[in-house]
Amino acid sequence: MSRSLIVLPDDSIEPILAAINSTKKSLRIKMFSLSDERILAALITAHKRGVKIRVMLNPARRSGEIQNKGSRSALREAGIDVLDSNPAFDVTHEKSMVIDDKAALIGSLNLEPDNFERTRDYAVVTTDIEEVSEVIDCFEADWSRRPFAPRDSSNLIWCPGKGREHIAQFIDRAEHSLFVQNERFQDAIIVERLLRAKLRGVKIHVMTRPSHSLRAEKLVEGVGDLRIMQDVGIGIHKIKHLRLHAKMLLADKSQAIIGSINMTAGSFDKRRELAIRLKGGDVVDRLSKVAHEDWDNSVPLDLTDKGILSDLKRHPKQDGPAIAASAATDLPE
Repeated sequence: MSRSLIVLPDDSIEPILAAINSTKKSLRIKMFSLSDERILAALITAHKRGVKIRVMLNPARRSGEIQNKGSRSALREAGIDVLDSNPAFDVTHEKSMVIDDKAALIGSLNLEPDNFERTRDYAVVTTDIEEVSEVIDCFEADWSRRPFAPRDSSNLIWCPGKGREHIAQFIDRAEHSLFVQNERFQDAIIVERLLRAKLRGVKIHVMTRPSHSLRAEKLVEGVGDLRIMQDVGIGIHKIKHLRLHAKMLLADKSQAIIGSINMTAGSFDKRRELAIRLKGGDVVDRLSKVAHEDWDNSVPLDLTDKGILSDLKRHPKQDGPAIAASAATDLPE
């Protein structure tokens, strides 16, 4: 078994293109969002040389906004099999790719230009036969709209299912340090576990996104949970030089979880999500180095009323002024 880590934007699009270009027989792709022209061109070229390609794309965001229309059309016109993701889930947020039934990519990145150039994202490539086979099994189940049962004692974490339980247990086992990078913290059980970890002496570093990235209806909940964590001494930071899109936990510089799962009830209970557990080795060593560098290049989030309202007003594209006005009387003390 071997595993490798892709760190974005550091490693660029090249490892993904190399994986597609090296494929000889088959590709299975399940993706929330795909629009990068370089990826589309590589897939069409692979199809022309005889690679069997199947792509599952999320049809729409939870808001109803249509997704992937152009890429779906381009792939179908090239003769590639494309299917909307399984309607059993509110959203398919999983980001995975299986190459020649021999390697599986599992990560947080969409196949979008921004994810290769502007966001902090990760992907793990595994050649473990059991892990690859499990990703294939879920792909085939979702493709044919059949139920899927994750394997016992697997390193893979699936949602819906026991994702919340697995991540809660991971937090509970941290002894000295915990780095968490995630866009949103809106799940009561996970927030509680982070609080308990802090109170038993674990040094916790939370990196997240500023208030304007939250949907209006989630602003009070999202800010409230961050404030609760901050109140017990958990550092809440934002990375200065990148937009955070990663979903990563790193415990004691020795164990990690990387994948697509946000710390929200929706991700755990209603969305198709996938993450992978890692223990030791070069992948965790590199991840630890990146996490520490990101923390060194981050600044504390201003979670005061003044700081939050100021942040919202600076982002009119997110309807910031309107959100700020409605939030002014609703933000928790």
